[in-house]
Amino acid sequence: MSHPQDDNTISAVTAAQLSRIAGQGIYSSATAIDPAAANVAKALVATLDGSAKKAVLTPDLQKLTEQVRQKATIGFPRITANDGVKLSAHTIKLNTSEPRPLVIVPAGWTPFGWVLFEYTYLQLALRGYHVLAYTPRGIGLTVPVPGGGYVDAPFTSGGTIDVAGPKDRSDGSTVIDYAQEHFNPSRIAFLGESYGSGISQLVAAHDPAARVDAVVALSTWGDLADSLYQNDTRHLAAVQALIAFTGGPIERKFDDATRRMLEDFLAGRNLDLVVAWGKERSPSSCADQTNDRGIPTFFSNTWHETLFPVNQAIAHFERLTVPKRLNLWIGDHAAPEGAGLTMPFSGPNVPVEEALAWLDHHVLGADNGVGGWPAVNSQIMFTYQTRTDPETGQNVITEPAVREARPSWADVTTSTERWYLTASAADRHDGGLATAPDTGWKREFAAGELTEATAVDEIITTGQAEWKGNPKAYPTDAFDRRHLAVWTSGPLQAARRIRGVPELTLTLRSSAAATTLVAYLFDVSPDNTARIITHEPLTLSELSTGEDRNVTWQLQAAGYDLVPNHRLMLVVNSKDKLYSDAHTGSSTTTITSTDDIAAHLVLPLG
Repeated sequence: MSHPQDDNTISAVTAAQLSRIAGQGIYSSATAIDPAAANVAKALVATLDGSAKKAVLTPDLQKLTEQVRQKATIGFPRITANDGVKLSAHTIKLNTSEPRPLVIVPAGWTPFGWVLFEYTYLQLALRGYHVLAYTPRGIGLTVPVPGGGYVDAPFTSGGTIDVAGPKDRSDGSTVIDYAQEHFNPSRIAFLGESYGSGISQLVAAHDPAARVDAVVALSTWGDLADSLYQNDTRHLAAVQALIAFTGGPIERKFDDATRRMLEDFLAGRNLDLVVAWGKERSPSSCADQTNDRGIPTFFSNTWHETLFPVNQAIAHFERLTVPKRLNLWIGDHAAPEGAGLTMPFSGPNVPVEEALAWLDHHVLGADNGVGGWPAVNSQIMFTYQTRTDPETGQNVITEPAVREARPSWADVTTSTERWYLTASAADRHDGGLATAPDTGWKREFAAGELTEATAVDEIITTGQAEWKGNPKAYPTDAFDRRHLAVWTSGPLQAARRIRGVPELTLTLRSSAAATTLVAYLFDVSPDNTARIITHEPLTLSELSTGEDRNVTWQLQAAGYDLVPNHRLMLVVNSKDKLYSDAHTGSSTTTITSTDDIAAHLVLPLG
């Protein structure tokens, strides 16, 4: 495959590059693929299509390409959609007259389209699958050329991005048509990561001929509307990152209607239309079709997901009655599986291996134990064992985090514990968390300022570090009490196994007509540094000065072990850079606990 815009940038893959990907993940920021990950993928493709002018792979990767070439034919077709748009695709067709199953892989939302996961396509071929990967319409690198105009990379598809809309669903069925004509597959599965995972679910549910036999959805969404806008709060940073990560200028990547929708979202207007637009693009909206078709569906998500928060994915999973599996991992979007889809590891990459095992069982018919898997398997924060690398100063995981299997999500939480917000903690100037109600107190702070209490430093990369053994450390003494309120328990005498969805109830008063609250739960060690357990924002409007408003909202689900002698901390502030907020000027937020409804936190245990 020729890459006219970067022919000279494919360098020889080195052990250092592979080590970098394994140690840091595939993202260098929320809007950039690490150059090492991109180079590995492009080097694999260049070797397969013969455009590499010299050896660019490590011996193991070179051997992998040779093994696949011996048993399959490699292709790079462009598939014509119903409206004439050309979709860039890549095929690996096994050299056999025996019908074999096919895995279709719609690419994620990255400038590199289908190229990024070439390593996985080769692995699928060795497992006995035909492979057809394609870039969804509009996705992929589009670069300006001297003198004006633009040129698309070969892995870029035509058209404009439909954001998993009706055109993407239709394109998926067109790709299946192409596959049936050229592969005559015995069975068909879809495997997708991020954007490709949502498209995979939607195509499976909507294909007119019901031709999809299984789905793997990694770092996925169930409800796109809730992912973008929940509790009357817009997830601004996530959408801004996605807009910046299409591979080209916004006026070329989106049509007028989609640009207007995105502009409305960013401006906070016509949100009812934005929600309807998101619901149309939500696998949860077609859960009944998925159930009617009995499509075995595998989910993999993270606790601290910043693009598609975990609660909406769990809610979708719960609605499905098909054979299903939900893996929940430490970290953020794509952190568990990203590197494993891109390159080999010295040992198994469990998130990817379990996904492929799901396909082997439901598509190849392998008797590999998948049929006996419990429906839910949760990795518990932050139970891994680590050592410090003397060269980098970063932690390196020496023992993986504990995982807990449960027969259903309902079995994850076995009891709850109520912690009441109190006027003061026993040994600190903050409010307390106790087992008995305490009313009549109030806590005030000046709203509208960012504080050190924040969900993440950066989308994706904070979670990548967390996945690799380096969760963010919060210096709680630096939390500016002028702009937030804090409640802390005493040192715990016994461990707490947090399992499920926490819920917070309190009474609010604001000097403004609208305000935003962001609640965070932290695990505080004896030295007053903390790790985040979970969080969630809430925006309130139509408030009257002096009016008390009782509010209850759910935080994002968590699987977290609080150990003895640590403290549980609840922080409420008014602003986080992930989200929109209601603050346009100075205002004061007052949190109280009334005789009618004592302020409290319901902690799920399991």
